[in-house]
Amino acid sequence: MKPSGLHLLLTYLCTYECDHCFVWGSPRQQGTMTLADLREIFRQARSVPSVKTIYFEGGEPFLYYPILVKGVEEAARQGFQVGIVTNAYWATSVEDAREYLRPLAGKVGDLSLSSDLYHADELLSAQAQRATNAADGLGIPSGVITIPQPGEADGLRCRGRAAEVLTGRVPLHPWEEFTTCPFEDLRAPGRVHVDPLGNVHICQGISLGNIFKNDLANICEDYKAEQHPLIAPLLDGGPAELSTRYDVPREEKYADACHLCYQTRLALRDRFPQTLAPDQVYGIFEASQ
Repeated sequence: MKPSGLHLLLTYLCTYECDHCFVWGSPRQQGTMTLADLREIFRQARSVPSVKTIYFEGGEPFLYYPILVKGVEEAARQGFQVGIVTNAYWATSVEDAREYLRPLAGKVGDLSLSSDLYHADELLSAQAQRATNAADGLGIPSGVITIPQPGEADGLRCRGRAAEVLTGRVPLHPWEEFTTCPFEDLRAPGRVHVDPLGNVHICQGISLGNIFKNDLANICEDYKAEQHPLIAPLLDGGPAELSTRYDVPREEKYADACHLCYQTRLALRDRFPQTLAPDQVYGIFEASQ
């Protein structure tokens, strides 16, 4: 495995509790990276030559603003391309947004702003507009990430909280149809997520190992998709094959491949506790750091 990017879930905590969130971001969530954690991750990332990009995500990374700024500074200084994904809750005015973004100017190459009807009453929230205005003035490239409402267009994936609360609002299809994973390159992923507990996710909730227990270089070297107990069946026949191979009870219909995969993984967590982790991405908020 030779990922080009590490997407760091700086925290699972979020100002919102959006229906579509695949990591169950919430004000009630737990798990946040420290500066020491970030430095260790950067050290390990330097030992994997394919890694060129570091993204800071969440949850909401601006909730731990001093740690975010310091992390961005160190990542940029070490030669990584840097991006941030945020809901821009902090952009209470253009002037205020400019002050939040000023320390990041010249270091962040992509500021992705989450704005849609899950986050606000309009597709482009006032916060996102202010943040865009401020970013433009500081020379920080920015763009908007918009997730459609159920039934509007492709782009909604029914995993995480969406698998629990949105599937009643979308058409359902026979489970036998979901014979591929249409969203992730499971053989050669271009990026992986690293969460505050150290889990390296090939897809949210499928951990390939823990970066605080085994170096990232070893995790990448050891990854053999065709031999992995969960990835192999997904490659052979998608979520339908995963549920069949492990004889997981099923409903007749599901919203999409992610819905069937997520529900199957929920049923398999006791069997694969180290891989189907952590509790946070399965809607269990009581887990401690």
